[in-house]
Amino acid sequence: MTIRPATSADVEAITTIYNHAVQHTTASWDLEPVTTASRLAWFEEKLGEGWPVLVAEVDGAVVGWSTIGPFRPKDGYQYTVEHSVYVAEGQRGLGLGRALVEPLIEECRRRGVHAIVGGLDAANEASLAFHRRLGFVESGRLPQVGRKFDRWLDLVFTVLVLD
Repeated sequence: MTIRPATSADVEAITTIYNHAVQHTTASWDLEPVTTASRLAWFEEKLGEGWPVLVAEVDGAVVGWSTIGPFRPKDGYQYTVEHSVYVAEGQRGLGLGRALVEPLIEECRRRGVHAIVGGLDAANEASLAFHRRLGFVESGRLPQVGRKFDRWLDLVFTVLVLD
């Protein structure tokens, strides 16, 4: 396994991994798949704003990705970021998620970030457990604020305070 900064050549794989989550899970609350073109614009915006996008590569194939970005646009949130991490179907539970998030945590420390936020589906026990293992603490639940697959979804915020 190799963790490295993503390049524009990785955007198609990033899109495929993300769209699988959109279509089959509640890890993303998007209801429709995104296009490679829209994901390329997202990628260029991330890089243009100085945010890292990492990929996990196994045997030459991109099998996961992660990133951080602003939590909210208000100046008072400038020391807080939100992270995203997605691992391809069939590759979960192998340590890729941890390998993709730990470098982001270190990057946040270098940047002077105080807190990292994750927004998770409350029913996603695997994701909740993953975040607990990394030191994230459940900090709030918002009942029935999302809807996907003909059911209401509860949002859980998890937070890792760095200093």
